[in-house]
Amino acid sequence: MTNGDWTATGVFEEVPGVYRIPLPLPNDGLRAVNVYAVVGSDGPVLIDSGWAIPEAQDLLVAALAELGSEPGDVQRFLVTHMHRDHYSQAIHLRREFGIRVSLGAEERHSLEIASRPREPERRSQIVRLRQLGAQDIADRMAAAMAAGHARPDPADWELPTDWFTPNELIDANGRQLEVVETPGHTRGHVVFYDTPGKLLFAGDHVLPTITPSIGFEPALAADPLGSFLTSLAIVRARPDAMLLPAHGPVTDSVHTRVDELVEHHRLRLDGMLRALGGRADTAARVAAAVTWTRRARSFSELDVFNQFLAVCETGAHLDLLVAQGRAQRGERDGVFFYSPS
Repeated sequence: MTNGDWTATGVFEEVPGVYRIPLPLPNDGLRAVNVYAVVGSDGPVLIDSGWAIPEAQDLLVAALAELGSEPGDVQRFLVTHMHRDHYSQAIHLRREFGIRVSLGAEERHSLEIASRPREPERRSQIVRLRQLGAQDIADRMAAAMAAGHARPDPADWELPTDWFTPNELIDANGRQLEVVETPGHTRGHVVFYDTPGKLLFAGDHVLPTITPSIGFEPALAADPLGSFLTSLAIVRARPDAMLLPAHGPVTDSVHTRVDELVEHHRLRLDGMLRALGGRADTAARVAAAVTWTRRARSFSELDVFNQFLAVCETGAHLDLLVAQGRAQRGERDGVFFYSPS
């Protein structure tokens, strides 16, 4: 495992035959995404692909060359989920080289929405913001979408070559990778287990230093946080493994980080219930009453995109409190109001 800055450019052998390739992200606080290459005589299998920007493609081509390959040699992209930093470069490279791209089947819902031009007001995320009481943020996000500032290349959202089946076993140059469905971050998120090798290619499901966003996808799930916690329990029930995440350094133990994530959300649920006090309130106002990020930033310090994420995550926590019987939800003029039970 490497030490120091995990975003540093290069090709890093984490275990024999498995290489981590950090690729840059545009205007993103995460700075980089880890693409993993499982190499062998039949050409590399890549787990995730990076964002389809020239800098990322140039670095990926250079990394493959360092491994003795070129893009046309790639057997297959195994993609953990449909977010652009994981999926879009695979689709662009498929256009040029015909590479097979595979994705979780439940991502179809979001891809079908994202691939079609729609009025911003009809997008489920804008509707959701208004339901959660974030009218100003919804207006600003809708204006950005209408102006095209938040509209990606339609090619980013083409359908994959094929869809994974649950618990599918993939031979990646001699490593047997099991596809495990882990909805939560997105509806169709999957991880790849090399059980004999004690490796977990975790995508954004288990991240070592941050918590993955919940509810950031065009086709919203009914209970994304409940799904995420259930998926964490599925991962925790398996033998421990080395964590190979999409964002952050490789670490020794999946179990250790899963336990930390479960505790984080337990405390977050309790904190949001306290923020409600004894009154009925919107998710937007609860989001403004709690702090965000590891630096405990106030809601007003966040940019509009991260305010959008914060409101959606708050709504997911409050909805789970309702499902647990600890809160109740009412509706007035199309806006949800939450109160303690």
